[in-house]
Order: sequence, then C-alpha cells, then structure tokens
Amino acid sequence: MVYSNSQIFLVELIGTFILVVFATGSIVYDVQTGGTLGIAFAAIAPFIALIIGIHFFGKISLANFNPAVTIAFYITGHISKDKIAYYFVAEIIGALLGSLFVMSFIGSDADLGANTPNLDFSLFLIFPVEVLASAVLMAVIFIVVYTKGLKGFGGIAIGGIVGLDIYFLAFISGASMNPARALAPALFSGVLENLWLYWTAPYVGTIIVAFLFRHKFQQKK
Repeated sequence: MVYSNSQIFLVELIGTFILVVFATGSIVYDVQTGGTLGIAFAAIAPFIALIIGIHFFGKISLANFNPAVTIAFYITGHISKDKIAYYFVAEIIGALLGSLFVMSFIGSDADLGANTPNLDFSLFLIFPVEVLASAVLMAVIFIVVYTKGLKGFGGIAIGGIVGLDIYFLAFISGASMNPARALAPALFSGVLENLWLYWTAPYVGTIIVAFLFRHKFQQKK
C-alpha cells in the first residue's frame, strides 16, 4: 500500500511527539521526584515510546521520528527526495509540541529534559561518543528493516538500543541521537549552547552507517 504525504506527515508528527514526551518528560519527572528513578527510567521511557510508535506507524513512514534517521533512509533509497521536507517538518513540529506538552503538564525542571554533555570529559571524546551512539542506533534500524521490515520484534530491538545507548553513554555525551529531540527542549528552556553537538554528531553517525548499508539494500532490490 502506498501512503500519502499527508499520512506520512501525520504519523511522523505523532510519533515524534510521543518520543519527546517520554524521553524528556521522564527526565523532568525524575528531577521532580528527587532523582530516585535515575538513568534507568530515562532509558526505559524512550524504549517504550519507540515500541508504540514503530508498532503503529512503522508500515506507514518507517517510523523515523528523527531527522538524522530520515537522512540515512534517503541515502539508502527508502525515502525519496520529494518526501524529505514532510519528514523534517513533521519531526520538528512533533518535537516542539512534545516539549510544550511536557512544560504544560509535567514541568520545566532540568531544562525540560534538554540533552547535556558531561564537560568533565573532553569534546574529543564527547563528539565521537555521540557519533557512535547514533551510528549504532542506525545500524540496528537498518538490520531490522533489512531482515524483518519493521515487523515482529523490530520495535523492541530499536527501542532497546536507544535505551542502552542512553543507559551507557548519556553520562558522557547526553546520548540524544536525535536532532529534533534535542532542539525542542533547548529552544523552550533557552539552553542552546550544546545544540550544535546534537545537530552535527547524530547526522555524522547515521550518514556513515547509511553509506555502509546502501549497497546491501541495492543488492536486495
């Protein structure tokens, strides 16, 4: 079945909204409860959001919810050039609405859950770690799409790697892996100094992996 641009736009907006509410709202809520839930809660929340989003929207839009993932899918030919704008605009609007929801119904603590690198580490470590987190995520996405087509346990695999990246790498780079997820809370909280990192490193990671996987999808066609 071929889905229209408006359908793709709608599900990408909704999916990104859900992801941002879960990913950033969990951080805000954890701070409000005195940090008792910790990094595990911040890792599990987007895991659940992605399971939901991929299950309901994967067959319609490939469940990107992430501009860096969209660019990678364009490189491998999964998304045509004329659809990129629909994805990007939907993802940004969905993320902004997600942060507005968090601010209105959960709170504005922790800079609305904005990603923050640990500057106790060198940028020469922080940047590659964020690239690595994004690259590993994209590799898992491609493996799932290549082998299962986002069916079965695909949502668990993709959501799981996001959760693991956050659990093990957020203490260094913030583990955003997603420019839209990073942008929305940064804009509304006014904490913009780290945004350059999350609008560069995730793209580097996903683009590298896209070029590595591109020939596999071309062969499959």
